[in-house]
Formats: sequence, C-alpha cells, structure tokens
Amino acid sequence: MSMNPETSPKDLSAIQQRRQANMLLIRLQWLTILLLIAALLWLYISQQRFEQSVHERLQSNEQVVSRLNEMDDRLFAMSQQTLPEPRVAASSQAQNQLDLLRIQIKAVDRLLVDNNDSAAIDLLRGLHWQLSQSSNEIAPALTVVIKQSLLKDIERLQAQSSQPSPWQMHNLAMQNIQTFLHRHERHDHKEGSKDNKTPAANTAKDKESLTRRQLTIHETIMTLNLAMQASNMRDREQLISYLSQARKQLITLTPSADERQKQANLQASDQTANITMMQAPNDVAEVINWLDQLIVEAPKPTALLTTQVLAKSQR
Repeated sequence: MSMNPETSPKDLSAIQQRRQANMLLIRLQWLTILLLIAALLWLYISQQRFEQSVHERLQSNEQVVSRLNEMDDRLFAMSQQTLPEPRVAASSQAQNQLDLLRIQIKAVDRLLVDNNDSAAIDLLRGLHWQLSQSSNEIAPALTVVIKQSLLKDIERLQAQSSQPSPWQMHNLAMQNIQTFLHRHERHDHKEGSKDNKTPAANTAKDKESLTRRQLTIHETIMTLNLAMQASNMRDREQLISYLSQARKQLITLTPSADERQKQANLQASDQTANITMMQAPNDVAEVINWLDQLIVEAPKPTALLTTQVLAKSQR
C-alpha cells in the first residue's frame, strides 16, 4: 500500500484509529451474534427438554388413565355379574324396608314389655306415617294391610292403656296375699305368746311349730316378690313357676287332708270367679285358692296384629 507523501502523520493516526474502531465494532457484532446464537441454542435445548418432559408426563398420564379405564371396565363387568336387574333392585329395596319395619315392631314389643304403652303408640303412629310416604317401596296391597293392622294395634293399645292390665291385676292380687300373710304372721305370733302360759310340756312344741310356720310364711312372701318381678317383666312361665312354688309352701300350713279337700272343693266352685272382684283373703285356704286361680289365669302377652301380618308376609 502506497502512502501519499502529502499525508500528514495526523491523518495516519486518524486512519489507524478508524480502523481499530471498525475492528472493535466488528468484534462486538460477532460477539453479539455468537451470544444470540448461544441464547437461541440454549432456548432450543430447553424447549426440547421441556417438550420431552411434557411428553413423558403425558405418556405417564395416559398409562394411568388406561389403567383406570381397565379398572372401571373390570368393576363394571363385576357389577353386571353381581348386581340384580333394576326390577330386582326395587324388590330388594322393598325387602329392606320390610326388614326395618320388623325391627321397629320388635322395638314396640319391647316398649310394651316395659309397660310403656304411650311410647309404643307413638312409635306405631310413626310407622303408619312412614308407610304413607312416597319413599315407601313396599307393594301397595301389602302396605294397605300393614297400615290397617297398625291402626287396629293403636286402637287396642289406647283402650288397654285406659284400664289396668291383667299383669297389674295379678300384682295387686299378690300384694293382697302378702298383706294377709303379714297379718296372719302377726296373729300367730300373738297366739304363740298366749300359749306360753300353757304347761311347760307343750311350750317347746308350740314354739317349734310357730317357728316353722313363720319361716314358711316368710318364704312364701319372698316367693311372691319374685312372682311380681316376673309379672313386671311379662314373663308368664316364671310367674306360673313362682306362684306354684308359693302354693306348695302354703299347702304345708294346712293341718289335715280334710281341709285340703275343702280347699279343692272351694277352688272348683270358684274357678270362674274374677280375681279382680275379690276382697282380701280371709284364711290360708282362700289364699291357696287365689294362687290356683292366678296360675290358671296367668296373663298371656298379646302379640301385635302387625307382627302377625309381617310374619305372614315373610313366608
């Protein structure tokens, strides 16, 4: 490169500076281009990684969804094998309601055993209302029969609650017997005290006889307490058992076979007598007659009409 002799050193210095500036600008441009290329490459790599991650997640989700679909298919297939037809399902719902109704009727029976007639009546009314609802799936014909039986049971219990029950009358009769036995025991004690003035030869025998008599009366009173408990629990078998035991205890107080025959004749003549109309007994023979009638006329728990209807529908 030839130099113009006329070019001054200052011009040469300016030319060199321009060249250096141009080189610097070129280098900066290349550096910028390289940085842009590196940034684009980094973005491309990041995008590829992100797409790969998303793809892997989608594949994983697809596998999970496919497994869930398979499980749903299996469950559906199993349900189709085990579940009944819709018509059978409706019948099953009706059967469940009948079973629940039987359980509720048993609760009513329990209330009656506990002598809670008012609560039993309220529960029966609730069952009648329950059968009138649209959710009731029981057959219409059977529903009508059950509702009628519920109304009859309610009417019977309302009439029964307005008067003493046979169980209460039995308890009253047994209380009257106990009252008589207490009086009889005190009377025998007084008589025994008077007999203490008799000769010494008879005193020991009279005291021994009085002691056995008092013991028998005490045992009879305790047995009647057990009989009243059985009556309160509406346990007819236990009631009869304790009444029979009390009769066996009292029969030992009768002194002779003639008196026992007299008691049997009295029982036969008064067999149809109503215990509730009797006054307090006057002697041991009458007490034994009372016990015989209490045994014969022991109350029987009356089953609800609805219980019988539900039992027939179960067959």
